[in-house]
Amino acid sequence: MADAPSTAVLFDIDGTLADSNYAHVDAWWRAFRAAGESVDAWRIHRAIGMDSGRLLDELLPEASDDVRDQAEQFHTAFYSEHVPQLRLLPGARELLEEVARRGHAVVLATSAPEHELAALRELLDAAAWVTAETSSEDVDEAKPAPGIVQVALDRVGVDAEHAVMVGDAMWDVEASGKVALPCVGVMTGGIGGDELRRAGAAAVYDDAAAVLRALRDGEGPIAALA
Repeated sequence: MADAPSTAVLFDIDGTLADSNYAHVDAWWRAFRAAGESVDAWRIHRAIGMDSGRLLDELLPEASDDVRDQAEQFHTAFYSEHVPQLRLLPGARELLEEVARRGHAVVLATSAPEHELAALRELLDAAAWVTAETSSEDVDEAKPAPGIVQVALDRVGVDAEHAVMVGDAMWDVEASGKVALPCVGVMTGGIGGDELRRAGAAAVYDDAAAVLRALRDGEGPIAALA
């Protein structure tokens, strides 16, 4: 299509646009206990944003497949209890709207499973500005593997040179880096700026509202898209 955007901004959702990371920490912590395992909450937090298979490899390296399957099922059940209390992070919708207004394709580049994505989609209420989205069904292995990022770019026909990723975890930065896509880090997922920068973030902001202010001031990687 002649009028299709030639630039794109990819957005992680959990911890970036929605304040959901600690809901995932609680759900996994309870899930591990229900499956007969014990994992410290801080270790779980460090793994949030990883592909669930990688997360389980990291946190339950000695567990059987049955135990891992049980933990994943319990996580789904416990996380669903948090869904009614989820809220958007400051500036989330406004940032999506501004990016779309500037003519960039807005892509929700998440590896959340469809049942979680449906709740996040409703929370965002941003269909008018979103060009495309991804989910866990699109790849065999999610972040920090680059598959989700590449699928997101392919879905809007934009190359990495003309796109930017926005995410809250090292895994977003690492996945983006593997396809040479600049990644803007936000600290709303609970990961500090120094660590995001060491992972390779092109810029780091407190939250989506701060990214929006920089964009409106003509600063940062999104403002530089052309």
